[in-house]
Amino acid sequence: MVRYGRIQEDREWSQTGNREVITCLLEDFLRGRLGRSLYLTLPGLSSRAAQYACSLLGHALQKHGASPELQKQIRQLESHLSLGRKLLRLGNSADALESAKRAVHLSDVVLRFCITVSHLNRALYFACDNVLWAGKSGLAPRVDQEKWAQRSFRYYLFSLIMNLSRDAYEIRLLMEQESSACSRRLKGSGGGAPGGIENAGPGGPGTPGGGLPHLALKLQLRVLLLARILRGHPPLLLDVVRNACDLFIPLDKLGLWRCGPGIVGLCGLVSSILSILTLICPWLRLKP
Repeated sequence: MVRYGRIQEDREWSQTGNREVITCLLEDFLRGRLGRSLYLTLPGLSSRAAQYACSLLGHALQKHGASPELQKQIRQLESHLSLGRKLLRLGNSADALESAKRAVHLSDVVLRFCITVSHLNRALYFACDNVLWAGKSGLAPRVDQEKWAQRSFRYYLFSLIMNLSRDAYEIRLLMEQESSACSRRLKGSGGGAPGGIENAGPGGPGTPGGGLPHLALKLQLRVLLLARILRGHPPLLLDVVRNACDLFIPLDKLGLWRCGPGIVGLCGLVSSILSILTLICPWLRLKP
């Protein structure tokens, strides 16, 4: 009987732990997005990962003095992968506009603004990228490729800024909730007044010479709280890391911060791997 009870508990725990995963997969299947993501989005992300892997490999070969012929082949492969990615993204502008239309109906004002503006900038980025593809493929040979490339990366940068702003807002909300919960626990257990270090007595901000240690302690607690929140919310952590890695790409291409092909290749590869991970595991995707 004891063994049977343990088996029943394990089954209940397994069902509860997998409920969110099954729900996400079922929602994507019913909306017709799972098949489209796997068969249309995955090849583009795989090509993106291969392209930035070639960029990183080319930088490593150049640094270690590889033969010019091998470096040329790697650059050609990177160029072909880039052109193939542009072909796979021909319909992404319409998808970004549809996502912007859905984001308009969000109840939270900040999320509605950040997500909508991000999708609109992505739509413009893909539109410029389509024009750039037409120029590189020979369909529109008179296209100024440098000008359209700068435009596309500018819209890409604005989209990433909105994404990071949304991440910062999500983190702020979670930190406020966690701080309020900690204050209630301290108040309920009689461990002190809410606010913790803000109401510290000796050595507090009102005590001479205690201002700097107080600020250092407060900053340390904030960092620990941030690490705890990100560790407890993997979708938010992956989104922050992915957007932060992507940010180096337009900054380098626009000349705002020259990182070099090695850093760009590494950041692009990490971002692509995380994007593939969130595509294969929908429960790791940040929602809405």
